Amino acid sequence: MAHIKSRKHPVARRLNCSAAVAMAFMALPGAVFAQQAAGDSSGKTDTLPQITVQGATDSFKADTVSSPKFTQPLLDTTQTITVIKSELVKQQGGTTLTDALRNTPGVGTFSLGENGSTNTGDAVYLRGFDTSNSIFVDNVRDVGAISRDLFNIDQVEVTKGPAGADTGRSAPTGNINLVTKQANLKEAYSGSVGVGSGDYKRVTADLNKPLDIEGGAAVRVNLVKDDSGIAGRDEVNSNKTGVAAALAFGLKTDTRTYVDFLHMDQKNVPDGGVPTLGLPGNPLFPGSPKVDSSNYYGTTSDFDNVKADMFTVRVEHDFSANVKLQNTTRYGKTTEETLSTSFKVPVLGGGSIFFPAQTTATNLGRSSVAKDQENEIISNQTNITAKFDTGTIKHSLVAGFELTREEQKTFGIGGLGLLPAEDLYNPNPDLQRVGYAPFKNGTNTDGTTTTTSAYVFDTLELNRHWQINGGVRLDHYSTDFDGSTLGVSAPELSKSGNLWNWKAGILYKPTEDSSLYAAYATSQQPPGGSNFQLVASSTSLTSLANSTAFDPQKTKTAEIGGKWDVLDKQLSLTAALYRTVVMNEVQGDTINGFSQDGKKRVQGIEIGAVGNITQDWSISGGYTTMNTKVDGNSISADGSEVFSFTPKQAFTAWTTYVLPHGFTISGGARYIGKMNKPNDHAPTDVPQYIESYWVYDAAATYTINKHVNLQLNLYNLADKDYAASINKSGYRYTPGVERSARLTANITF
Repeated sequence: MAHIKSRKHPVARRLNCSAAVAMAFMALPGAVFAQQAAGDSSGKTDTLPQITVQGATDSFKADTVSSPKFTQPLLDTTQTITVIKSELVKQQGGTTLTDALRNTPGVGTFSLGENGSTNTGDAVYLRGFDTSNSIFVDNVRDVGAISRDLFNIDQVEVTKGPAGADTGRSAPTGNINLVTKQANLKEAYSGSVGVGSGDYKRVTADLNKPLDIEGGAAVRVNLVKDDSGIAGRDEVNSNKTGVAAALAFGLKTDTRTYVDFLHMDQKNVPDGGVPTLGLPGNPLFPGSPKVDSSNYYGTTSDFDNVKADMFTVRVEHDFSANVKLQNTTRYGKTTEETLSTSFKVPVLGGGSIFFPAQTTATNLGRSSVAKDQENEIISNQTNITAKFDTGTIKHSLVAGFELTREEQKTFGIGGLGLLPAEDLYNPNPDLQRVGYAPFKNGTNTDGTTTTTSAYVFDTLELNRHWQINGGVRLDHYSTDFDGSTLGVSAPELSKSGNLWNWKAGILYKPTEDSSLYAAYATSQQPPGGSNFQLVASSTSLTSLANSTAFDPQKTKTAEIGGKWDVLDKQLSLTAALYRTVVMNEVQGDTINGFSQDGKKRVQGIEIGAVGNITQDWSISGGYTTMNTKVDGNSISADGSEVFSFTPKQAFTAWTTYVLPHGFTISGGARYIGKMNKPNDHAPTDVPQYIESYWVYDAAATYTINKHVNLQLNLYNLADKDYAASINKSGYRYTPGVERSARLTANITF
């Protein structure tokens, strides 16, 4: 894998209605469908141009992905894979995984959380399904609820469609892989200092130094300190400190060793959102005024403290030019302690032990939610890649095995005290809990999953026009779960089984720079999709005990598409038509019980364009339309049979142009269509959906000299007031970032 360092002047996020954006996207569909190109926008380049006062933009286009299981370039891969390079995210001023995912249509953090809880990590939805448990770092599963920072990330790879054959149990519609920056033999030093709206403050450093050791060695250190609020939100804060160290040995030899260590420490003030009162689609209070979207309904003592440590050793050996071995060992641990505030919309009367009754129309009852959780993973993967011929057929064979142990512990917290009622329209964050004296109350859980996997893939090149590929994977998993309620132990639960997954594809190349393909793939995962929670939407031991007879969830996906590299291979055009069917879906709730008679279907079209139109003009864009349907009792809150947290249409575009005299301008637009809230049998006095919205961003960079440039990012130019996410019950939503700005100085040596 080539390791990329930007030596270029970065720029910004997404643009207003500039002519450049309009021209770029108008050219996209016509060019795509004219060639019937399809599938996904991605690929990876090996080198980048050096910084100059005037010159070409860094390419957004990638040609490969990092996983050894994909032996062909993206152009010849029979699947939709979007590669989001660090150059693109850096231009947009992005810092997190959520920021990066805005560059692929229809993927995002649309869910605020389950009922009273607030998501404190990357709760990503991809093609209609929660993909939070299918996030990988350097092709090894990542665990724990953490908001992932990109300070040490080269690119983000979004694989769409079932990935069970590639990665084992995973979300029905794909997974996300973060590729870390590695030490290399090119000496380089860079960093950035940024300030902006919302009390944004961020400093990063990227230092790579070759070592005078026989065989070639290097060390690389990435650092980040980020202490920032969110523009338009009171009190909410993210305070992150990160260190990523990488050593590499034998870089000039047939045997290379990479040793990586990551430490992240986050001390955040969580955002529980604001009441949905007054939002469109609220049947009980259609005329009620909205609350101020900047209001904070927690307390100044709320916290979300996360620590993550990850240690990885990867060894690569070339037996020959055609036979290679790779072995990766990973140990990771994440701990999270959270105290947050939850609430419902003000409804007179009622109330419960969790949500006090409302006494006046503007009196907001609140409750405390605490979490103490620990995740740990130990994993070892071995892959061998071989290229050989049998007669006139060329083979690219990958075989491997994987051993993984994952453990999750949770500790119940008591003594949270009582929260005074809050004024709905004028909240006071200084109001503190009464009687707050936290202690571990003996309500604990401990879940362990061990997985043994074996797989084999082969791509057969029949001639210069035709290729076929296929693969199969077997996972044997075993989950053990025990716990206690207020110190009283419950019977230990267990679940084990085998998961067979496979994929197959056929590809036709009309020309060297284009391809048409058809593919079919399957995926499975244990009931509920979670390692330690055998039923989705419930953590009660009773529900877990009743779920051990459930079969794995099964997914089937068919996809046809095409890809076309144009303009001397500088611009990638893609298009795909897909259909995914998920069976054995666990449905229901703790009130009406659970069943496994659910069936879901999502089908749609996705088109994209990534790369350079000219030496100085780069674009990245995509559009998707998704048609979804649910068979069973888990339908949307408004009664329709469509997926929740899934926009029917989504669009994203970003374009950059290099001007004379050291100036670069950039901009883009995002569209998210209407999204339904799920039906969780909550009262219907809440909004049933999130309205569609457009957001426009822009940026400009001025290169002072070959070492320093200044980057100005402008967000939400139209100052659109929109709901970025909503919680499952519909009582709370997260407002989108208001119109804001960031100024960053980028330094490179």
